[in-house]
Amino acid sequence: MAEIIQRDGTWAFDGSTIRITPGLHRSVALLRQTYGEISVPLTAVSGVAYEPERKRGRLRLTLREAADPLLQATGGRLPDTSDPYRLAVDADRSGVAEYIAEEIRQALLLEQLPDGPADTYLVPGPAVPVSVRSSDGMVSFDGSRVRIDWSDTSDRVKRVTGPRVIPLDDLDGVDWVPNSGYEDGVLRFVLKDSPYAKLPPEKDPYALDLWGNARKDLLTALVAAAVTARLPHPSAPPGTPALPTTRHTDHDVLLRRLRELGELHRLGVLTDAEFTRTKHVVLRDFR
Repeated sequence: MAEIIQRDGTWAFDGSTIRITPGLHRSVALLRQTYGEISVPLTAVSGVAYEPERKRGRLRLTLREAADPLLQATGGRLPDTSDPYRLAVDADRSGVAEYIAEEIRQALLLEQLPDGPADTYLVPGPAVPVSVRSSDGMVSFDGSRVRIDWSDTSDRVKRVTGPRVIPLDDLDGVDWVPNSGYEDGVLRFVLKDSPYAKLPPEKDPYALDLWGNARKDLLTALVAAAVTARLPHPSAPPGTPALPTTRHTDHDVLLRRLRELGELHRLGVLTDAEFTRTKHVVLRDFR
């Protein structure tokens, strides 16, 4: 077992899987803390590198194209600090970082694994149900349908239409662009033969206009990834149906999500009100 433990997180490699666990320090991006632990099979990896710097270096894991729904949904637009496949490494641990990178490279060579585009998602993506409160409203996905509940600050056109419920079978894709600080981001659910495709995000009843807290709005990428994981893979032939998932009722999943929320609350990432509201949503979706 090759392992490196840093404030930014932990990588552990057992020869076939890289287990990536985000750190709990408040400096770790909210998206990574919320996503939680990721198990990446070696078959999903195309390369790994350690990039040394004077004070802190960085481990970078490169996945095969179309192997991970999160990377597919975000299209390389995640900030480096929010990318779960990056690990900040203290200078005095550079030797350990080089070692784990070399172990992964040697395993890739020994297994002679392909590094071209994957024909199926090899990383499962975020667990469902998943719910995120953004600047434009609450968006939830239970594995078979998306629901959008608008906020009081959403455009009047959206509020008068009421909540949107979108069956997975009605979706043709998901467009996601983060809030850059200078321009609004968007999470847009693209419907088959949609008449709304050309509307600006603030008017589109199937899009969330991301204009508020960039750190929290980034969490919408988890919804985009969860939906993407259940839509036909990019390599699938036209007409392939979506893959709806039965909602999780497993107590272990519920307990894990509640523990993660509790830790974020303890660290001060979530306010009392945000913690209570999010916990209520999690419990409601598991009923």
